[in-house]
Amino acid sequence: MAERVAVLLASLALLAGCAGPVAGTARPVRLTDGGKAKFKEFYEHLNKAGDEGASQQQKLLKDTQHPDFRQKTCDLRGATIKVEPTWSTLRVDADWAPPGEKAHPRGEVYVVAVTVTLRQDDAVIGSQIGSLHVVLLDDEVYGFAPCLGG
Repeated sequence: MAERVAVLLASLALLAGCAGPVAGTARPVRLTDGGKAKFKEFYEHLNKAGDEGASQQQKLLKDTQHPDFRQKTCDLRGATIKVEPTWSTLRVDADWAPPGEKAHPRGEVYVVAVTVTLRQDDAVIGSQIGSLHVVLLDDEVYGFAPCLGG
């Protein structure tokens, strides 16, 4: 069990810091109210799915995985995540590519500071502050599912 918790915590760290420091100057995003609402809905749906259980959240993560990276979905091994964005930090990150990839995802890439909480069997296993990337592509919001090593 301790090994499983260690893997989950390490994965949470990877999820929250999946891009490391983000270069550039922070500037407020000039999204329409509809665009901002789409990002908020994305995370609200993610958290609601987590409240409904690991299989529901896993399905949502798979369904909302960026189309260029569908093969990169992962199993959270029965854990769920809760993501709490700090909306004042939302900004464009036009040069970002997912870790290990050379290609920039299609669409408009944004980054936002988040607090991510990992839960297993209704118990909090860990919490991490970091940044997550989301993409607005064809008027839909897509993310990048967290992956657990091993």
